[in-house]
Amino acid sequence: MAASFPFSAIVGQDEMKLAILIAAVDPTLGGVLVFGDRGTGKSTAVRALASLLPTMVAVAGCRYACDPAAPPGGCPDCAALKGRGRPKTHRVPVPVVDLPLGATEDRVVGALDLERALSQGVKAFEPGLLARAHRGFLYIDEVNLLEDHLVDLLIDVAASGENVVEREGLSVRHPARFVLVGSGNPEEGELRPQLLDRFGLSVEVKTPDDLATRVEVVKRRDAFERDPAAFAERWHKDDARLQRRIVAARGRVGEVAVPDAVLERGARLCMGLGTDGLRGELTLMRAARALAALDGDVEVTDTHLRRIAPSALRHRLRRNPLDDAGSTVRVQRALVEMFGA
Repeated sequence: MAASFPFSAIVGQDEMKLAILIAAVDPTLGGVLVFGDRGTGKSTAVRALASLLPTMVAVAGCRYACDPAAPPGGCPDCAALKGRGRPKTHRVPVPVVDLPLGATEDRVVGALDLERALSQGVKAFEPGLLARAHRGFLYIDEVNLLEDHLVDLLIDVAASGENVVEREGLSVRHPARFVLVGSGNPEEGELRPQLLDRFGLSVEVKTPDDLATRVEVVKRRDAFERDPAAFAERWHKDDARLQRRIVAARGRVGEVAVPDAVLERGARLCMGLGTDGLRGELTLMRAARALAALDGDVEVTDTHLRRIAPSALRHRLRRNPLDDAGSTVRVQRALVEMFGA
């Protein structure tokens, strides 16, 4: 397997890296959307996440890598294995699955296994990309160019946590819970509001505008392409530290307290910005709690709220015809009004 660019070696883009780490700590946030200029490390950061994540325990023999602690009712493979006694378990890497723009619906949701149908005359299900992404990450580059029928499908699966396939005489239902990560260039089109709302965090990335950063990016990328294995080894300890930090944060995130005063300030911030619904408050609270867990803190403070508010809220703002400022500027302005400069 080819070495991926180490997550720790990515220069700058701190907001993007933090959002990805927060999603790794709390997958219930709804995923991360990364919009910005081409060539700014969006795809590199997502693919680097695969080697950063600790392995997970899964049911051996289950094509969906289900959690052995989860009830087997929603998984056909686990239900069949349970009938043969207590299923065995093994450790597997957390999947980070690419969904290509040109992917067919059959490849995404799964379809009839033609080889078995022709050779054995058996109607069997061949799992698709959604099955492979269960309990992991589903990455869509150029997500704003995804075909409408696939967008509709993703919205349904993201909301329900399961994939239902009924075609060619097949009727299959299997779990499909994943963290959705999308990237794209806003100049090539906007994202449909229904899918945009499914992302917990939204990050803007820009081309570095200082000389030292640009030079360092080029030096590290060149070193990686010359000898990927040696470069990955140089950054192995840093990535290992990050992995331990993620594991520790996952263990403590459920114990991090969120004071009522912080909740009230988060709600007041969302009210002042005019965000639709209550998803903004929920995401802001969960993201701030995951950030506190990453920092090793026992409770959420205003500092955590301020750091994560732009990522949690910028994509939830209505367009204001009387204010042509960008959404990030509007969030930052609201934070200054609430907390001071």
